[in-house]
Amino acid sequence: MFDHATDWLELVVRWLHIVTGVTWIGTSFYFNWLNNHVRPPETPEEGVAGDLWSVHGGAFYRVVKYRVAPEKLPKVLHWFKWEAYVTWISGFSLLALVYWLNAETFMVDNSVRVIAPWQAVAVGAGTLLIGWTVYHLLCKSPLGKHALPFGIVVFLLLSGVAFGLTQVIGARAAYIHVGALIGTIMAANVFFVIIPNQKIMVDAMVRGEEPDASLGQAGAQRSLHNNYFTLPVLFIMVSNHYPMTYGFEWNWAILIGISLAGALTRHWFNVRGKGEKNVWVLPVAAMLMLGLAFVTKPKTYADHRPVQFSEVRQVIERHCVRCHSATPTQDGFTAPPQGVMFDTREQIVQNAGRINTQVVVTKVMPLMDQEHITEEERDLIGAWFYQGALPD
Repeated sequence: MFDHATDWLELVVRWLHIVTGVTWIGTSFYFNWLNNHVRPPETPEEGVAGDLWSVHGGAFYRVVKYRVAPEKLPKVLHWFKWEAYVTWISGFSLLALVYWLNAETFMVDNSVRVIAPWQAVAVGAGTLLIGWTVYHLLCKSPLGKHALPFGIVVFLLLSGVAFGLTQVIGARAAYIHVGALIGTIMAANVFFVIIPNQKIMVDAMVRGEEPDASLGQAGAQRSLHNNYFTLPVLFIMVSNHYPMTYGFEWNWAILIGISLAGALTRHWFNVRGKGEKNVWVLPVAAMLMLGLAFVTKPKTYADHRPVQFSEVRQVIERHCVRCHSATPTQDGFTAPPQGVMFDTREQIVQNAGRINTQVVVTKVMPLMDQEHITEEERDLIGAWFYQGALPD
């Protein structure tokens, strides 16, 4: 009953995370689209930086952007913050439920480094805390005033975090923690900078004072950073479904490469929205993705000796059936993951492609290398699959 209740709790939290995440990122995309598309009004208006006309759902809308703030506030002012807060809270809860509470299974990888589960959790938590602190201080430093150099430094630091995590914990957990760090930075930007600065400006207007424009500029800076973070963090959210990325030998470099492609794609939309011509950004992002697909291609086994099914079955029984069985014996498993079982010859042959992908191509199974499978055993399965995955 405890496992059943935990599964339902994880389902609800994950669903909440997806819903609020879509809302937050969708709002972010829309407001960045507005910022990129507003143009000076045909008839100049005092304090107005630009406006934009649009049509949707049979109605016409006019959006006005002020240089600082209007002379008088309306009775109803809409704030956009809870979607960010709930996305982070639900995401952090998922991180704790799935990874931190099951660190021995999902974070500790003996083939990477032999550490205790609490040490893996400490590394993950420390990454979030230290990462946000370093980023926040950089934003307040003179470097924060220069967008391109700042972006390069943050990119290099995140690359270092990705590399460091993959040297300490399992690759899948490393990916998720890089995403959690980016998500923490984004939510903290809203909580500590964007919303407080906006409230200070509103309070100043209520008192009849001129709002401090620098507060709005600081909020715009963090909003711009969040804009470039969105596509990389979206990839990381779904990265668990693509083990050819985190299961690759240079998994950290693949993560950074895909994140760079995402940031370039976001930049293309930003530049295009401002009406500026660009012809190289999107093609470069596309070529980068094609290059990553090429370097992660699996190897072949044309020169390998013929492999008998009985040899493969011995390897699977030795390393896989503790989890993938109708009656798993691995701690923490009451049912085979995703319903995949290797109890019979037919089940093994039927799942040959999946076995090859998980064990040979990406090497993410056995989970966290708890069974200490050898390279020779992986090659045995790879050669059997390459030769037709015959049942003898």
